[in-house]
Amino acid sequence: MNTSNKLRNRVITAVLTAIIFMMANIPFLGYIPLGVIRATIIHVPVIIGAVLLGPTYGAFLGAMFGMTSLLASTFTPTLTSFIFSPFYRVGDVGGNGFSLIICFVPRILIGVVAYYVYVFVKKHIKGKARESVALMAAGIAGSMTNTLLVMNMVYLFFGKQYAGVNGISIDALYGAIMGIILMNGVPEAIVAAILTTAIAGALKKTKITESV
Repeated sequence: MNTSNKLRNRVITAVLTAIIFMMANIPFLGYIPLGVIRATIIHVPVIIGAVLLGPTYGAFLGAMFGMTSLLASTFTPTLTSFIFSPFYRVGDVGGNGFSLIICFVPRILIGVVAYYVYVFVKKHIKGKARESVALMAAGIAGSMTNTLLVMNMVYLFFGKQYAGVNGISIDALYGAIMGIILMNGVPEAIVAAILTTAIAGALKKTKITESV
């Protein structure tokens, strides 16, 4: 990649990073409060960046998403913000090092998974619709990577605490988590698929990035 391409990609990354932080700070846009949890569409710029620029840039943008989650959970918390912030505590329940793992690892992997799913689908699908199908698949894969990893890590690392804060028994916890995945994760994935296909598809037609 030549110097001009590197500069162009860094500029696009900077713009997407600014969008991520803007979305995080506009009420009901990036983080949408739903009782004790928040739904989000901040993963969409991460996915778009990944399919436009590649997995390294996608991973960086995912880390920026994680940073906004850490800041939101620390300074504007909900009852379950200890999941994402080691600096927040509710009574005897508080975050720890696992909070940082949940906060950053799934978000970093959004961009990586989305990129490779996009490349795989585009390689194996023929016809005029292959670009749209690949972008849609990337949107779904990136979004579900975040949802599935976060919620399963919550069960693994904070199961007892999460159940206690939500007033449910530990035996019913995984059923509740599956409910969140279906009620929040699936709609988020559909929205991500639509937005990724529309926005990334339009940007690719402008030739502002190198084609994958």
